[in-house]
Amino acid sequence: MFSKTTEYALRATIYIAQKGTIDHKLGIEEIADAIGSPQSFTAKILQMIAKNDRVVISVKGPHGGFYITNKSKKLPVRAILEAVDDAAVLNKCILGLHQCSEKNPCPMHADYKNVRSQLIRLFEDKTIGYLADKMKHDNIFINNSR
Repeated sequence: MFSKTTEYALRATIYIAQKGTIDHKLGIEEIADAIGSPQSFTAKILQMIAKNDRVVISVKGPHGGFYITNKSKKLPVRAILEAVDDAAVLNKCILGLHQCSEKNPCPMHADYKNVRSQLIRLFEDKTIGYLADKMKHDNIFINNSR
């Protein structure tokens, strides 16, 4: 449903929220390894989610890296989708049709409408900090290699 960019952005943000602080900034190599993403791709994604320092903060230099403020941890998960320009996927037709609507429904429109509402609510109600806190449990993970 989501692009690889969005999947890795979600994972990276959760990891940074869990492990990064202003005093302990995380490097690209560590983040990429933790989320199972290629380093170069992770770097591009981190540029997107660190743009304007809204979701993730990026600090350059020898003591630089990435971290998330407490204010950003209170953002809804939807903010990550917006940072990578993929929030529109929550409102798209499940079959990818441009003309799908109440008046022009696709075969899955009626069934997916309720699921879409729940999905939107999930991404708006859950915060970045909430997901980072869930990572404290041993059976919760964000890397496919586990």
